[in-house]
Amino acid sequence: MSALRDHLHRYWFEFSGPREALPPGGWIGCGVTAVDRADAEQLLVAGPFRGTALPPLERVVEDVDVRDLDAGHVLANMGDVTRRGVWFPRH
Repeated sequence: MSALRDHLHRYWFEFSGPREALPPGGWIGCGVTAVDRADAEQLLVAGPFRGTALPPLERVVEDVDVRDLDAGHVLANMGDVTRRGVWFPRH
C-alpha cells in the first residue's frame, strides 16, 4: 500500500439549507476519501459541486464507517471508498 493511501480518511458531509443547492443525491450527504478535511472539501467543490462553494455544513464525520450509511441509497450507489476522491454521489 502506498504511503498516501495509508493516510487517507473517509469523510461524510451533510449539508443544511435548500435541496436545490445540492448536487443530485447530495441531499442525503456526500462521501469523500481524502488526505484531510480541506482536501475532501476541495474534491467536493471540483467534483459534484462543479466549482461552486459548499453550502453550510450540518455535520461532518471523519473516518466514517460506511456500514452506518443508508443501505438503499448510499451503499447501493457509492464508488470505491479506498481511493482518494468522491464516492457518493458519483458524478
